[in-house]
Order: sequence, then structure tokens, then C-alpha cells
Amino acid sequence: MQSQWFVIHTLSGQEQKVRESIEKRLKTEEMGEYIKEVLVPMEKVAEVRSGKKTVTTRKLYPGYVFVDMVLLDENKRVIEKPWYFIRETQGIIGFVGGDRPTPTSRDEIDSIKAQISDSEDREKPKVSFEVGETIKINDGPFLNFSGVIEEIEPDRGKLKVTVNIFGRNTPVELEYWQVEKA
Repeated sequence: MQSQWFVIHTLSGQEQKVRESIEKRLKTEEMGEYIKEVLVPMEKVAEVRSGKKTVTTRKLYPGYVFVDMVLLDENKRVIEKPWYFIRETQGIIGFVGGDRPTPTSRDEIDSIKAQISDSEDREKPKVSFEVGETIKINDGPFLNFSGVIEEIEPDRGKLKVTVNIFGRNTPVELEYWQVEKA
């Protein structure tokens, strides 16, 4: 029997506890043959608090845990042992799909994993900006200046901002974390 990815609905804020509980109980209850991987998709988020850049992690799908497991037999019937193992885990509301859980496609899981690995390389800004928006600079040589966003480069995490310096509009390139909404 081949494992498939299933989505489990959890209580809010309990995703990590559910993952740890499943992983801890795997060995003691000998469920290794049924459960292959437990995933709580996270991404890095950067923000500036009181002049310091901090990087935190944020859940991509709050309230959900993804599990690669053998849950259905050849006839698409639910196998009871892994079903009850998951259902009895503290913090779990149930499978997405209820009593007839439907597996998530490999493509979807691959795109989620790609999103996670992209996040490993660079942190994403906590705030999203728009062209034409006025921002306040809170770091660097233009501290406390205001400017208007002319261009956004999300792949580089940079903004092109026009700042009025000595009566002249000057283009400045800044990182997301150096600015805040005005």
C-alpha cells in the first residue's frame, strides 16, 4: 500500500504540539509502517521592531497539519489503526473531508514544500506594500524621512522609493524592513 498526503484540521495554535505528539507516539505505538512524514508548513517573516530587524516564523496554513500516511486500503476503505491513531491525538479536530478523507495531490504538496524551501533562503516581509503608497523610513541614512513607493522588487526584498531631500525628489533603494507604512 502506498502512502498519500492527508490534511488534518487542528485546534488553532496547536499545529506544532500535534506534530510533536504524532512523532513521539509513532515509535511507542508502532505506527511507522503507516505514517511516513508529518508537516507543518512554515515561512520566515522579517519585521522591524524598535529599530531592530527580527525574523520570526509564520504558519502557511494555520490550523492544519499535513501527514504522509497509509490510510486507505486498495479498495479505498479507511484502515482503522492509523485512523484512530490520528483521531485520538490531542488537539486534532479531524481529517479534512470528515469520515471520507480525501488525499491531497502530490503536486500540491510539492508546491508547498517548494514554498517552504524558498522561505529558507530569504525572509518575507510581514507587511505588503503597494506602488504609490507613502511610507516612513525607519532605518539607515534617510531615517524619519517619508517617501512614495515607485517600484517593488519582491524577489530581492527591495523597494524603490522617491524621497524629497532638500526640495528635490531623489530615488532611493531600500529593503522592506527599513520602512513602515506611514
